[in-house]
This record gives sequence, C-alpha cells and structure tokens, in this order.
Amino acid sequence: MKGYSDAINHAFAFAAKHHDQQVRKGTKLPYLTHPANVAVILTRYVRDEATVVAGILHDVVEDCVRDGFTQEMLEQRIGEKFGAEVLQTVLAVTHRRHDEDGIELSRADKRTDYLARLESAGERARWVCAADKLHNASATIADLDRTADPASVWDKFGGGREASVGWYRAVYDRLVAVGFRGEIMDELAAVTIELESRK
Repeated sequence: MKGYSDAINHAFAFAAKHHDQQVRKGTKLPYLTHPANVAVILTRYVRDEATVVAGILHDVVEDCVRDGFTQEMLEQRIGEKFGAEVLQTVLAVTHRRHDEDGIELSRADKRTDYLARLESAGERARWVCAADKLHNASATIADLDRTADPASVWDKFGGGREASVGWYRAVYDRLVAVGFRGEIMDELAAVTIELESRK
C-alpha cells in the first residue's frame, strides 16, 4: 500500500470529528490515538486501503450502533462516504445492540454474539478485530507497567481482571477456531499470554 491515501486521510478527519472530546478510558489520551494505532498495526502488516479505513472507523460505527443508528442511517453516514465494503467490514466486528429478532442484548450476550459472528466475518473484518484487540491489550499492559495500583487498570474495563483477560483469550481462540491465519496472530498470541501473566 502506498504511503499516503486520500481515503485514509478522510477517514482520520472523519474519526477525529466523531471522537472529538472523547478520551481513552482511565487516561487523558485523546480517543483518536486508538484508531490511529489500529491503522498503524494494519499498515505494518501491509493490509489494503479498505482494511485500514475500516480499522480507523471501527469505533465510529460501534458508537453509531450503540446510539441506535439504523442500517439506512449507517449507509448514509459511513457507506456513502467510504463505500459499502468498508461499512460491511466494520459491521461484521461491531457489538450489536439487538439480535435479529430485535431483542436487546446484555453485555454478556453482545460478547457471545460478537464471537459467533467471527465465523461469517470476512478476512478484512478479522484483521480489524485482531488489530483492535492487539492495540487494546498492548495498551493495557503498558498501563499496568506504569501504575502502582493494577486494580485501577483492571477496574476501568468493567468486570475486573478475569473478565478482561478472559475476553482477549476468547477472541484469540475464536479467531484460531474460525481459521484466521493472518501473520498478526503470532503477535496477538504473545500479547494475550503476557496479559494473562499480569496480576
């Protein structure tokens, strides 16, 4: 992939506007640092432009779904600007608010649903999932290295250490189970193991 892309630049501008005033949980870092790091990871693994754009926009779409956007609204907000392929890539790895029957999903059900849908997710979506989890897990390890109070890091995610570590392990194991063989998996495995070793 070439070093500069107008579509990637547009995606960053769009994400920056959407995430304006948001910060990473438990930090003062602008939220945009997360999708930026996801994009860096995807670029490091030489993913194509559509995958990098999807990585930049993944939390924009997640926020829109959480806020009750309909499919039509998402197509107008994201699909028309960045293409149906990017939108569908992100939706494949977005926590849904409701199931197919319109029933609101609990936090646990959202995670179960997410893992189940990785089976039908395309290759691009699995790359976005892996890069997202790799950055979040790596950031958690960095936060643990900087604190004298590990509980303060674990508590910011809700559910504490066991739930957080268990989630990263569940996503990694599910990606393996559905046959994802991206080169990123070695790095994700190492970070998951490192996270499991932390108290």
